[in-house]
Amino acid sequence: MSAKHFVNDPTHLVNSALHSLTLTNLSVALDVDSKIIYRRPSPNATPQVSIISGGGSGHEPSFAGMVGQGMLSAAVAGTIFASPSAEQIRTAITSRVDTSKGVLVTVMNYTGDVLNFGMAVEKAKAAGLAVEMVVVGDDVGVGRAKAGKVGRRGIAGTVLVHKISGALAALGRPLDEVASIARLTAANLVSVGASLEHVHVPGRNIATEGALEDGEVEVGMGIHNEPGSERSKLELPELVGKMLEQLLNPTDKDRAFVNFKSSNETVLLINNLGGVSVLELGGITAEVASQLETKYGIRPVRTLSGTFMTSLNGLGFSISLLQVVPHKFDAPGLVGLLDASAEVVGWSAPIQTSTWEAKNEATRTDSSDITQEAKPSGLKMDASMAQSSLKKALERVIAAEPEVTRYDTVVGDGDCGIGLKRGAEGVLKHISEHPLTGDVVVDVAAIVSVVENTMDGTSGALYAIFLNALVHAFRTLGSGDASPAVWHKALKLSNEALSKYTPARPGDRTLVDALYPFVDVLGQTSDIKQAAEAARKAADETKGMQASLGRSVYVGGSGYQEVPDPGAWGLACFFLGLTE
Repeated sequence: MSAKHFVNDPTHLVNSALHSLTLTNLSVALDVDSKIIYRRPSPNATPQVSIISGGGSGHEPSFAGMVGQGMLSAAVAGTIFASPSAEQIRTAITSRVDTSKGVLVTVMNYTGDVLNFGMAVEKAKAAGLAVEMVVVGDDVGVGRAKAGKVGRRGIAGTVLVHKISGALAALGRPLDEVASIARLTAANLVSVGASLEHVHVPGRNIATEGALEDGEVEVGMGIHNEPGSERSKLELPELVGKMLEQLLNPTDKDRAFVNFKSSNETVLLINNLGGVSVLELGGITAEVASQLETKYGIRPVRTLSGTFMTSLNGLGFSISLLQVVPHKFDAPGLVGLLDASAEVVGWSAPIQTSTWEAKNEATRTDSSDITQEAKPSGLKMDASMAQSSLKKALERVIAAEPEVTRYDTVVGDGDCGIGLKRGAEGVLKHISEHPLTGDVVVDVAAIVSVVENTMDGTSGALYAIFLNALVHAFRTLGSGDASPAVWHKALKLSNEALSKYTPARPGDRTLVDALYPFVDVLGQTSDIKQAAEAARKAADETKGMQASLGRSVYVGGSGYQEVPDPGAWGLACFFLGLTE
């Protein structure tokens, strides 16, 4: 195992990855010697045009992951970033697919692929087979001047050609029609990518020459680390703007390959080059869609976002736009073919045609607040004193944030202090705008919603559960003076409620280590200052205590011996603040 890969042997990696497809899709088989994934023959299958594609490995799920009902009939794999041989491809055409209705070979525009697939096609034709070949070049990242006679590279937009032609073939349409629709799709397709760094190929030395600087992005980088049009330091909105300009500017003579017309529908494909998180890809998709509408007046009729054609673990993405134009055949349009079902592991577009066409923009605007404003309970406290004490306590929590954050950085993920500060600031703002009334139930209930909306994570959930239980406990205690004894009873009931949802108990190194002593000593002494001191002492004693719960369990190391539990310390600070 290397620093970059779990499987560092490229030969074993390709072979085992191809084998895995036969485990995840039982309708496909593997020709191990020729590295061909193909649809298993079925006695009940209706003959149709077979579609074959392929290329170098490293672009998964393309191409082998696109083999199955509704898309490819077979895919031929080369080694990583290298074309398969003509003999591999010839084997696929002549003996791994049904040739009775003809064969369409679709290949991306790379010299090795075009030559090897072309040689195999010519051999198959010489043997008397009906074979057509379509070359897809959709990348505008390198313009006409630089690309020269080679033409545009093929990138993620090729997947749309596979999907549309595969759906048409599944309908039993003849070879000339399937090939014509594939060419029509390719001719109305543009794509461009961008990446933050070059990818590393398993088995090769890690090269630093030509690496991008921190914060630098290469616009138009190819899917094999080929150079793009420029390197710049751009934020996402500027990057997306530049990419869309390359795709859509009709006056750019170097890149205006498709003149998008407002009268035609458009399909948008956002493709993950392999190393972008699903969360971040969502943010990218939203930015692209927003700029398309605001700057170009384009609201795509279909928006597809996911991992379709990668560059191993490439830290980048590509944008593809397909102009939906009519065709001359008595068959579904391009969008209908795009929506058709496909049983392949590499295509993810689960939204049905009826859902797209409904264009439902309805929303629910009902209030999400299921709680009603708390009714006065008759359980009273000194509002002015309580307001002052609570303000001091919250300010102390806010002041302790750097300390709590430092502790949590040692034994956790560093967010405890910020979470407590956010909650304290929210409550502080609330009581400054809505001073305490003196009715315990009304005041605590109002604070609960603030905590729920400002504190997230485990601490937020624990505090919200405890405070909700505290409101319920006070409701059961009747009216009168909210004395320390009444507070003790309510807090004890809240502890019992909290214990139903967490196994945390004193000694587990959690905020409970400070909570329980505070409640116990308050019951014994009716003195909040002594109770707060007990909480502080207990929080300090968590130093050296091994965690039984929470993220600290997984962090390991000796940090727990150096600092107290962050949650317990933060709560102790709150209790101490109440006494100031």
